[in-house]
Amino acid sequence: MNPEALSAALLAVVAPLAEARRPGAAEGLTAADLPLERPKNRDHGDWASNAALKLAKAVGANPREFATDIAAGLAQVDGVADVEVAGPGFINIRLDAAAAGALAKTIVDAGAAFGTNESQRGNTINLEFVSANPTGPMHIGHTRWAALGDSMARLLLASGATLVREFYVNDAGAQMDRFGRSVLAAAKGEPTPEDGYPGSYIDDLAQRVVSGVPDLLSLPEDEQLLTARDRAYELQLGDLQASLEKFNVHFDVFFSERTLHAKGANGEPSLVDEAVDRLREQGHVFDEDGAVWVRTTDFGDDKDRVIRRSNGEYTYFAADAAYYLNKGDRGFAHKIYLLGADHHGYVHRLKALAGAAGDDPEKDIEVLIGQLVSVNGARLSKRAGNIIELDDLREWIGTDALRYSLARYPADSPLTLDPEILRKRTNDNPVFYVQYAHARTHNVARNAHASGVDRSEFAPELLTHETESALLGALQEFPRIVAFAAEVREPHRVARYLEELAGLYHRWYDNCRVIPLGDEPVEPVHRTRLWLNDATGQVLRNGLDLLGVTAPERM
Repeated sequence: MNPEALSAALLAVVAPLAEARRPGAAEGLTAADLPLERPKNRDHGDWASNAALKLAKAVGANPREFATDIAAGLAQVDGVADVEVAGPGFINIRLDAAAAGALAKTIVDAGAAFGTNESQRGNTINLEFVSANPTGPMHIGHTRWAALGDSMARLLLASGATLVREFYVNDAGAQMDRFGRSVLAAAKGEPTPEDGYPGSYIDDLAQRVVSGVPDLLSLPEDEQLLTARDRAYELQLGDLQASLEKFNVHFDVFFSERTLHAKGANGEPSLVDEAVDRLREQGHVFDEDGAVWVRTTDFGDDKDRVIRRSNGEYTYFAADAAYYLNKGDRGFAHKIYLLGADHHGYVHRLKALAGAAGDDPEKDIEVLIGQLVSVNGARLSKRAGNIIELDDLREWIGTDALRYSLARYPADSPLTLDPEILRKRTNDNPVFYVQYAHARTHNVARNAHASGVDRSEFAPELLTHETESALLGALQEFPRIVAFAAEVREPHRVARYLEELAGLYHRWYDNCRVIPLGDEPVEPVHRTRLWLNDATGQVLRNGLDLLGVTAPERM
């Protein structure tokens, strides 16, 4: 019996009891209104409900008396072994072994779909993360946002959301001109401009640009700069995309900031032009001292924002506004921004922008701030000189260890990684611990096959050992963990769950044999335990995939 079936059974018991006590009390009541929880102490049962406490006032009943009536009804449900009332009205439910053990087959049959849920169904989400300037390599900060953002996306998709992963390419503005001048200077063999970008990667880009445009230095001066800038930009953006893909991070959209400023073929207004007009129509734009302002203080910002200066130039806020509106125009009702630690000032600004655009700042936009990450013993990039590169970290620590360790902690907590631990093949290394548990499930399955143990029989009532009860209880939690982690945007909850599951599996492995000893015959319990073994492997695999981490079959 899975949690959904038990919730439905609980509703079927509670609704008529509530209606009998007070007509109309059960109107509109759903299973979602009667949540089940796992007791912290497994001696209290498999599941617990506070339904009696929650509904007692509405039905005019003493909570404990109401709980006693509910318990009597639940005790008649197939698969429920025992129901107890505790404290002021908590209901503790224990399933019989067959009902609890049936989950193993459910998981194996569901395969990769186990854990998926519908909790985010109907939500259309644009998730923007990383959004690095295309003027240099990916660094350690981007690495954390990439791991967290991609894992958030996987969780939301697994929970039924319609979602696009988006990378905002900051390819407009003064930094692109500085970038172009830096590359052109390197192509000419000249020193880096005073405000330019240092690092040997600029020399590498210059060589690649010249290789693709051999006559670069024969072009007129202004064409040289334009060509060097645009060719180097394409190459550097390609390098960023390749770094992300190697890190197992995929983006659906790379949105160019330039498109916001581009006029139409016949001189039609740009998206930035249109954004100012649209905000003015909402009544939140005013003119003062020759500049155009947005009254963002109406929505909690600390000051009103200039969107167009008195000289006619747009501010960065104008591009932010156009981009936000564009996301809505593309059908995204909900926008999530995952930004770096130095972007705290953007929180109120973007929320105020949402309000000025006519959206609900508390509902339609989320701005999540990730804190800094450091790595013990990490060296600055030889190519860039002043950063720790994603590619260097990935090659040093490994994609799996890096992604898992970054997803293992809340985004808003500062983090220091210890490569010595992450490179170890011991249980001190969390990702190794979880991956080893998965590999062990495959080793057990291989050995079982060689010993004549297969899944031709399934007798869940035989899964009675205490380690089996604990393992099944944890497996049953996986869909709820996925749904909750998606709701609160916290991938680390999946990582911590996997570590707990791995520990329970190892204890089960030490106590319950899948393969008979010596010449003992293969019995139904061995075949049934193989189902449980394979179910555990499936959940470990599904969980690791949500974190963008591989699940090796051998280690």
